[in-house]
This record gives sequence, structure tokens and C-alpha cells, in this order.
Amino acid sequence: MKITALGYVSLNVSDMSAWLDFVTKVFGMQVLPRDNGVVDLRIDEHHHRFTLQPAEQDSVAAIGWECASKEDIVALQTRLEQAGVATAVGSAQDCAERKVRDLVSFSDPFSDIRFELFHSPQSEAFPFLASKGIDGFKTGELGLGHVVYFVERYEESKQFYTDVLGFKISDYIVWDNNEKDATFLHCNPRHHSLAIMPPFDDIPVGAMGHIMLEAKSIDDVGRAYDYVREAKLPLMMEFGKHTNDHTQSFYVFSPSGFAFEYGYGGRLIDDNTWQVRSYDAPMLWGHGAPDPG
Repeated sequence: MKITALGYVSLNVSDMSAWLDFVTKVFGMQVLPRDNGVVDLRIDEHHHRFTLQPAEQDSVAAIGWECASKEDIVALQTRLEQAGVATAVGSAQDCAERKVRDLVSFSDPFSDIRFELFHSPQSEAFPFLASKGIDGFKTGELGLGHVVYFVERYEESKQFYTDVLGFKISDYIVWDNNEKDATFLHCNPRHHSLAIMPPFDDIPVGAMGHIMLEAKSIDDVGRAYDYVREAKLPLMMEFGKHTNDHTQSFYVFSPSGFAFEYGYGGRLIDDNTWQVRSYDAPMLWGHGAPDPG
């Protein structure tokens, strides 16, 4: 009776051409255009993990969270309603567009991002066909990767994600003289599928911080990093290694303004032995701000 993985992310994008260039040349995603101008992006055996919808303004259209069964979705829906969160059952058309069996949506009360609970995503008979030479992405039972976004009522939000949605806390990072605070949550062995932060500076509630993809090979990450630098794409953070999940990664800004983290070697969690800790810095090494020159 819980979420089992991050399933998909749907985005409203104002510059489709820039996005397609970004996802193919940096990550090697497979592009699956629809007849109506919407584009699905494939990275593994799932029909798609991302959907790009043409729009005047860039935003997160939906985050899809996978559940094990319809019964689990119904149980979570009951918990959400009891917590005062309104839900809606997805139509047959909604399910067809997402390529899932059943779907229940609601607005996350701490970010206002649309969440979709689903089960039985469509797996494809034909293998993933990358748009460039890569070893692929670490997904499967671990799900898509992770998302990080900014929430209001930070302490209350942690209780909602754990008590209502069933996430477990992995650890915390508090740094820059307590100005920045992040809580990392998992729903399967991946170190975190979700991380949340209270806003700082002029960042608004509900803003996407980044989406993370994990490669099967450090060489895929290194080659992508070389391409990003050669193409002079805007980096958020240079190559480095995290304190908590030990991922070796870099961060590059997407055409919509938020970042993608591309990494390798993330830790896996065994709930029987895992100990929650708090770290005073996000990086063991690297991850510095890029040289403005």
C-alpha cells in the first residue's frame, strides 16, 4: 500500500526543438512523436518515461508514481482523501495517453505539482533504441531516477510524504550556514526517488530543482559531460560526487530552466540495515559552480 517507483514525468515546453536536441545529444533518448505534436521519450523497456507537451509557458505537467496494483492505488486514494487531499480517477483517455492501466491524480498540497498514481505501465516488445551510442539507464525496479523540488510547510510536507504516501527517509543534508536544507526519501532500493527543499533566495514553491537520470556506465556520463562542455550548454554544477548517495554526476540546465543531473554509481538502500544520517555538505568532491568565463 505504497508508491514503489518514480514512473514518468510530463513537461509543458515552449521550445520543443531545443528540448529534442537536448535529450538526444546529451542523453541519447529515443524520440516517439505523436500525431498531435506531443512527443514521448523512451529510455528503457517502458513505452516512455518522459512526455513533452507544446506550450506557451514551461512547467511540470505531471509526475507519475508507480504502484504495485490497483488495490494499492485505491488504498492510497483513501488515505489521501482522509488527509483532506482531493483526488480524481483518470479517464480511459488519460490512461491511454500515459500507457498505464489505472490512474488517480491529485495536486501535491506542498508544491501544487500534479501527481498521478498508476500501475501496470506498458512494456514494449522491441528494445529501446538509443539516439546515440550508450550502455543505457539504470531503471527497472528502481524507477526512472529521482526528482527534487521546492515545497512549503517543510516539516509538515515530510510527514505527508512518509505517513500518507509511504516514502521512507534516507537522510538529510543541511549546508551553507543552514540556508539550504534537503530531505531525501526512498520508496525502493534507490537511495532516493524524491528530495524536497524549502525555498531560498527567490526560488518559488513548486519549482523543479532537477530531475536525475542514472547511467549504467560512468563512460556514458563522461562522454555526455564532454559534449555539454564542448557545446557550451549551461552547467549548474560541474562533475563531482555526493556525500549521501555517492553518485558521481554533473548538472546541466534544460531548455525549461531547471536542471538534469546525469550520474552513475548511486548507493542502494537495504531498509533492514540502513541508518539515517545528516550531512553538512552535498559533495565529497567536485560539484563546483561552473566558471562564468
